[in-house]
Amino acid sequence: MQNPLLELQEYENLLEAVKKGQGPVQATGTLDSQKVHLMYELGKGAGGEGQGNFKWHLAVTYDDSRAKEIYEDFRNFTDKVWLYPARDLLFYSADIHGNLLTRQRIEVLKRLLTEPGGIVVTTVDGLMDHLLPLDALERRTISIQCGQILDLEKLKSQLASMGYERMAQVDGMGQFSIRGGIVDLFPLTEETPIRIELWDDEVDSIRSFDVESQRSVEELSQVTIYPATEVALEQACLEEGLRAIEEEEKNYEKALRDQHKSEAAHRISQTVKEFVEGVREGWRLGGLDGYIHYFCQDAVSFLDYFPESSSILYLDEPLRLKEKSETVEMEFRESMSHRLENGYVLPGQTELLDPAARVMARIQRSTTVMLTGLDQKLPGMKVSRKFGFTVKNVSSYQNSFEMLIKDLTRWKKEGWRVVLLSASRTRASRLASDLREYELRAFCPDQEKGEIPDVLPGQILVVHGNLHRGFEYPLIKFVFITEGDMFGVEKKKRKRKKTSYQGQGIRSFSELSVGDYVVHEEHGLGIYRGIEKVERDKVTKDYIKIEYGDGGNLYLPATRLESIQKYSGADGRKPKLNKLGGGEWAKTKSRVRGAVQEIARDLVKLYAARQEKNGFQYGPDTVWQKEFEELFPYEETEDQLDAIEAVKSDMESKKIMDRLICGDVGYGKTEVALRAAFKAVQDSKQVVYLVPTTILAQQHYNTFVQRMKDFPVRVDMLSRFCTPARQKRTLEDLRKGMVDIVIGTHRVLSKDMQFKDLGLLIIDEEQRFGVAHKEKIKHLKENVDVLTLTATPIPRTLHMSLAGIRDMSVLEEPPVDRMPIQTYVMEYNEEMVREAINRELARNGQVYYVYNRVTDIDEVAGRVQALVPDAVVTFAHGQMREHELERIMADFINGDIDVLVSTTIIETGLDIPNANTMIIHDADRMGLSQLYQLRGRVGRSNRTSYAFLMYKRDKLLREEAEKRLQAIREFTELGSGIKIAMRDLEIRGAGNVLGAEQHGHMEAVGYDLYCKMLNQAVLALKGETLEEDSYETVVECDIDAYIPGRYIKNEYQKLDIYKRISAIETEEEYMDMQDELMDRFGDIPHSVENLLKIAAIRALAHRAYVTEVVINRQEVRLTMHQKAKLQVEKIPDLVRSYKGDLKLVPGDVPSFHYVDRRNKNQDSLEMMGKAEEILKDMCGIRI
Repeated sequence: MQNPLLELQEYENLLEAVKKGQGPVQATGTLDSQKVHLMYELGKGAGGEGQGNFKWHLAVTYDDSRAKEIYEDFRNFTDKVWLYPARDLLFYSADIHGNLLTRQRIEVLKRLLTEPGGIVVTTVDGLMDHLLPLDALERRTISIQCGQILDLEKLKSQLASMGYERMAQVDGMGQFSIRGGIVDLFPLTEETPIRIELWDDEVDSIRSFDVESQRSVEELSQVTIYPATEVALEQACLEEGLRAIEEEEKNYEKALRDQHKSEAAHRISQTVKEFVEGVREGWRLGGLDGYIHYFCQDAVSFLDYFPESSSILYLDEPLRLKEKSETVEMEFRESMSHRLENGYVLPGQTELLDPAARVMARIQRSTTVMLTGLDQKLPGMKVSRKFGFTVKNVSSYQNSFEMLIKDLTRWKKEGWRVVLLSASRTRASRLASDLREYELRAFCPDQEKGEIPDVLPGQILVVHGNLHRGFEYPLIKFVFITEGDMFGVEKKKRKRKKTSYQGQGIRSFSELSVGDYVVHEEHGLGIYRGIEKVERDKVTKDYIKIEYGDGGNLYLPATRLESIQKYSGADGRKPKLNKLGGGEWAKTKSRVRGAVQEIARDLVKLYAARQEKNGFQYGPDTVWQKEFEELFPYEETEDQLDAIEAVKSDMESKKIMDRLICGDVGYGKTEVALRAAFKAVQDSKQVVYLVPTTILAQQHYNTFVQRMKDFPVRVDMLSRFCTPARQKRTLEDLRKGMVDIVIGTHRVLSKDMQFKDLGLLIIDEEQRFGVAHKEKIKHLKENVDVLTLTATPIPRTLHMSLAGIRDMSVLEEPPVDRMPIQTYVMEYNEEMVREAINRELARNGQVYYVYNRVTDIDEVAGRVQALVPDAVVTFAHGQMREHELERIMADFINGDIDVLVSTTIIETGLDIPNANTMIIHDADRMGLSQLYQLRGRVGRSNRTSYAFLMYKRDKLLREEAEKRLQAIREFTELGSGIKIAMRDLEIRGAGNVLGAEQHGHMEAVGYDLYCKMLNQAVLALKGETLEEDSYETVVECDIDAYIPGRYIKNEYQKLDIYKRISAIETEEEYMDMQDELMDRFGDIPHSVENLLKIAAIRALAHRAYVTEVVINRQEVRLTMHQKAKLQVEKIPDLVRSYKGDLKLVPGDVPSFHYVDRRNKNQDSLEMMGKAEEILKDMCGIRI
């Protein structure tokens, strides 16, 4: 599109001034999105398009959310724009950070090194910290091409010093693993991890692979690996720096002791000692940023990456920049002086920040453009020339189409050029056709985003694009109008690859490590002692050794793994070992089997009743339904659409719906429920929405009323917030059928509730209801459609749904614009708490402080109050009187309270977009799903939010707690509630919801076996068991079949592969397994090939009702199952076709014998082929 600004004399002058380097210049009168338009056009004019030499443009603004806005507006004009987030200088010392910030920052550095030019948007504090020079970073990148020679040892140490962490299997960013000749790594700048395969020491192939399945995706010709940390140093620098640190520590410790601050002195010596040891041993690679000055004398600022001669600087509201940088500096100075006194840091670490004055001076370059809204003086800044623009923001039309038409008609008459921006292509064409009805010729070209064709005076152009605010240039009669201006609420757009989720069974996630308890189905509980190679008769195989109670050992062929599971009880108590060959295990098992059958009966009854009874069949969507859905102010995520689709088809079918929707906090579960409820009401049915707490009821009530206000739907609420009179009226009207939707707490379950025609029950946050409530719910459920929403599924419901009794939809992708939560795990330290709170209050937010003991919660609140004297601190816990609690929560929601110190009561679904920092005290004491739910309380808005998980100093973390905090950190990416629930199964064991007595049975046999038994019982009752499930098939073959240690080193992976090989059932799975092994571990050795063949034979034999296959060099023996369903009359033909080599040996247990008399075979491979052939023939005569 031609640049309309060229017609403005002021713009021409401004452009000239910038090109000649006559800055700093000031452009006044510029507004919101128009600033971006101006910056973009200037950049293009001054060198973006190749004629000038100003290739890079840096836009500096005053806070995160504004930076994000500018970035999004730039995306409308060009895709060569990147966002550079400022680092959090205060919290660099946490033990664990999310990778997210580093990832975005490294991405920008990568672009600076590889792209010819572009735009970077950052905030002023992004210019204040110190970085390594760009060329130092460039030296630390490794690029690898196919065919080059690689030294693995060298690569290993290189990756480690670049901040990559060595793992057995890569499952997250910044990790690498080396298995034989295969290197997997996950660079921060890539979407998927990379697998490099070596042939000797030459790179044979480079492929990207999928983290979930560990299988390759596509071939690449080369890959460039950027560091996983911003301070990636060479070894020599490191040593020098560490020496300097130790030196300074000694002096400072002495100084502190001289001031009689022994506690501080002790603290600093501990801190530094830990740090230095960590770096020397190579595991502590984060946290170097805090010590950058010791390692790198010539640290630079981000500004230095943009040389004056070739880049333009845009300053958004310089006065606000100045103010912001001064605040940041003050906050930092203050915090540092506190920390220095208390021995948290060394004096040299306080120099991390460039003073504000210095930064402000440095950004006033000859190519600086300052953008201000008002024509104001900029004290302390020199402005060599000033240019004024006349710009107006478009006034918002708030859905009033008439006014828009009026304005458009006027503009058309006066010969304006009008550009309307619409968020999607289809909407753009719809808008154009709507306008034509009003005799306004609007044209909607097919354009790629950013390519806007020229507009002639008097023309209206509708294109696909998005800005935050529309604006007009009255002097040149040019106007941009965005969808936000026309229709009020902005629709958000998102770009994301979709990964499909089909309820995967729980993959053998349970990492078996030596010393774990395992359950063998025949022999009971033992201890896993590792894999041993055993050779007998010159044949080598792998055996798994399990130790039992009386010192007896069981050796189990590794190919028969399907009969053992890891034992997971509930409280992680030590279970009692069984004796080998004793009778107690059989007793235990039959006891549990009895109990399981009982449950299965109930379950099947319940579900069968629901399958048989026909539910109400809803009609197809009405016009209103469509209108209602159009009103949703955001764009639905793919998962949401799938879930909505599924729910609707459930409702329109004959069967009774029972669907579980798992989605992370704030992932739009409520929207799915809203649409289902609305659909039910369309067919004049009543809906009950059940929530666990009064406040939630209020919130959902508000949402429902808000969304349904334009439709004739009556929504009522039942909870303690309502007066008795109102409750009575609601009950009355429900009975008469005048209320369509009722939202309430368990009050809804009480006896006096009568409905005229109840059609749908929606249960929110299912995990919060107790057993008694669940019983009541069950009665309500009998013949009503049920929709259950939960963020962390109860293990049972999770498992049931995987086992296929319930339908389940999973919402895994974050809604647009949810920022992931920055999670820090650190020791409790008051300085940090104070800073975290001050930081949040400075941006007018609120803070949650979670402390889970009621006895001294008031003292804790007092301590917090002392740390931040001018904040309003209140505490709340579950033992307060309900009304008091509700008042406090309501105050918090209204923003009258700054810091809420509370027990975990906040974990229930409250939505407070303004609370974006959470501090969790003694985080190592909480359960995983609890921590996760808590963390989901912050980060409801589009600002970055922080979660600090604190634990006590010197409290040796119990191993389990360590695992928990680690898991939370792995899950800092949004949307991992499902994975957490799975982890929780491991850690907490399944809190079985079926009732207390089942709990003991589960303890007795372990969770996995219990589930297996339950599943079998359910299938048996449904009459779906197959004869084949009632016997095992064993293959004995004297041939080397094992996975050699050099092929798969990691024992856990080896077991996983054994387990999956032994589960092969079809030809297809066999081929697939072959592909996977080649892909992940390289060429398949003979012994593994044999293992696969045996697995294939086993699967075939199982289908042919064979219980045992014995193969040696000369013969094959097949033992049959007694109830084999074969066509008896065809057996003679079968025997005959092998010309006398095959015999049927009758008896109690009939068997087939095949003997090869013609050849002397060297090994059993010949006979394996023969066995396969015979088995295939036998499968041919199945009944």
